[in-house]
Amino acid sequence: MEQPIAFCGLDCVNCPAYIAKRKDDHELRIKTAKSWSSHGFNVEPDQINCDGCHSDGELIEFCSTCFVRNCAMERSINTCADCRDYPCAEKLEKLWTQIKSPQAKSTLDKLRN
Repeated sequence: MEQPIAFCGLDCVNCPAYIAKRKDDHELRIKTAKSWSSHGFNVEPDQINCDGCHSDGELIEFCSTCFVRNCAMERSINTCADCRDYPCAEKLEKLWTQIKSPQAKSTLDKLRN
């Protein structure tokens, strides 16, 4: 089975929300909610469930409203590596900064080559 890669390059298989959903791991949900919460942004353990951004299933709230996901779906591309505008500073690079995930860019760079 092919590993699901999010539109932005995140590896869903290594995402705690994806893992928690697959394994029904409540302790992982608690730990992840705590680490993803910050001052003014509270994440509850029951929000830590995701089927991957390519699915029609359950998504964490951030991913369900993600501007990169919405853009990629509108363009009917598998990942942003397939986009003629890659890497777009307006959306993709902004997201990488927000999610603090340099490996997402590396993943897309590898797919692009």
